[in-house]
Amino acid sequence: MSPRSRKQKRSQRQRRGLQQKEGVLKEDVDGKPEDPQMCAPYASDIYEYLHKMEVDPKRRPLPDYIEKVQKDVSPNMRGILVDWLVEVAEEYKLVSDTLYLTVSYVDRYLSFNVLSRQRLQLLGVSAMLIASRKYEEINPPHVEDFCYITDNTYTKEEVVKMEADILKSLKFEMGNPTIKTFLRKFTRTALEDYKTSNLQLEFLEFYLAELSLLDYNCVKFLPSLVAASVIFLTRFLMRPKTNPWSSTLQQYTGYKASDLKECVLIIHDLYLSRRGGGLQAVREKYKQHKFKCVANMPSPPEIPALYFEEV
Repeated sequence: MSPRSRKQKRSQRQRRGLQQKEGVLKEDVDGKPEDPQMCAPYASDIYEYLHKMEVDPKRRPLPDYIEKVQKDVSPNMRGILVDWLVEVAEEYKLVSDTLYLTVSYVDRYLSFNVLSRQRLQLLGVSAMLIASRKYEEINPPHVEDFCYITDNTYTKEEVVKMEADILKSLKFEMGNPTIKTFLRKFTRTALEDYKTSNLQLEFLEFYLAELSLLDYNCVKFLPSLVAASVIFLTRFLMRPKTNPWSSTLQQYTGYKASDLKECVLIIHDLYLSRRGGGLQAVREKYKQHKFKCVANMPSPPEIPALYFEEV
């Protein structure tokens, strides 16, 4: 190989290396940027694996644990706890995955352990301690921070003891796929026919997903079904006169519109404050300009029944 050819090849390698270093994304066949984190060649295998995880009984809460297991905890108390945990996550600037995992740990723990209402907040901060320190966060809050946020209602020793109880109860199975996990997968397809306001659409998805965490009636749904319902409702709110579901979304998510109806209607009621109207942390969070004030977007009071028919 001539020196000139070697020089050209070296220059090409350097350009490729610089592009990778700067995070330049290659384009797919449609001319759209391809996100390497989505692992397109393995997407179907990854989704199949995540679905197997989400249906695993070891990683699922009981759908009716408050009726069958708890004696002193009500759905309203659970909602108040989750709403407060949203505030805690905001206070300590935790990533959203930490919040979703925290709520999952709380529901799974309560599915098998009777708890008094006085210790519900302790369960919440201890679950968030696990989700942040042992799983998601690079710079997580300290145990003392979680004690402080409860006005020192609980000691460091009590938080650590509850942390150990949670880990044992869940048999150290901590890596659940959450609603956010599936939203990452579904959002790209949901955005395909939206040329503008993509950021607003994504923030609206996040808002609806966090609202779903507040309602005990959503515990029975798989995270992938809630994520698909969030996509459905987001598209409806953005374009109320257009059927939000399509054959592409049905194929991609694995859900027909009729499968989503119950969950969509619950989240829509939450959005309109017909459910959980007294829980304000999520609503106030998404009224901020940094989230495009999506909590202030208007919505028709009802979703046409025909939107839940076969596409």
